[in-house]
Amino acid sequence: MPPSNAYHVCVVGLGSMGMGAARSCLAAGLHTYGVDLNPAATSALREAGAAGAGTSALPFAETLDAVLLLVVNAAQCKAVLFGEDGLAARLRPGAGVMVSATISAEDAREIAAGLEAHGLLPLDAPVSGGAAKAAAGQMTVMASGSPAAFDRLRPVLDAVAGKVYEIGAEIGLGATVKIIHQLLAGVHIAAGAEAMALAARAGIPLGTMYEVVTNAAGNSWMFENRMKHVVDGDYTAKSAVDIFVKDLGLVTKTGLAMNFPLPLATTAYTMFANASNAGFGKEDDAAVIKTFAGIRLPGVKEEK
Repeated sequence: MPPSNAYHVCVVGLGSMGMGAARSCLAAGLHTYGVDLNPAATSALREAGAAGAGTSALPFAETLDAVLLLVVNAAQCKAVLFGEDGLAARLRPGAGVMVSATISAEDAREIAAGLEAHGLLPLDAPVSGGAAKAAAGQMTVMASGSPAAFDRLRPVLDAVAGKVYEIGAEIGLGATVKIIHQLLAGVHIAAGAEAMALAARAGIPLGTMYEVVTNAAGNSWMFENRMKHVVDGDYTAKSAVDIFVKDLGLVTKTGLAMNFPLPLATTAYTMFANASNAGFGKEDDAAVIKTFAGIRLPGVKEEK
């Protein structure tokens, strides 16, 4: 157990990334709390040694040096911070708040302004790397904010990240870099699904196709990670189709705001939206392949 004067951090959102980040904070010796609506997640974190975990941070808010938000979207960030019993009003002035959801630059600026009004130090700090890197404390963080915010949140950054990119002082830069990253991630998944669907249509065993691509020049991290789910017929959601409907929606809105064409991102968004509309929104994002007709996929029953 860390000493009573240890750095106190709360991770809000104990999904696959948040749980990994919270465990990494524990491993780094930080006095760690967790918040999630899922009682199984909070129980697991308490068993791992958390100082506390539950559905609200209010019982320990005044002890916190930092909050790490790993929720799904801007609406959830705003609800946690500024909604009924909002956390922002309960934190000590000078506490750091690391906003790591994938959100628009506009929302990042709005949230930061609300935090600063309470005397808090916001860091616009989206993350990437998946559940495995989160669990290993090796996430990539793309962050913008004041030097004071970086300093205040340095123990958290050191605990959860393998790479921290300090993009600048202007809030919104971190969010924009993450949105551009998600353009690539979403397009790579969509392209991988299209390639594997074509292989299925041609009668090529998907395991063979996967082995060829992952040992050749056409490979990408997203292909290697997500198309393995297709080969295994396992669509248990680690990152769901609906996440990329949201993220690629942010990508297309960013392009529209700049009057900048994004033809590949727009096509990928349509593919994920079609998958969600077909009922696959809560499945792993590799389930975008299920929208292709006339193919047989491992583990997927044919409709009669």
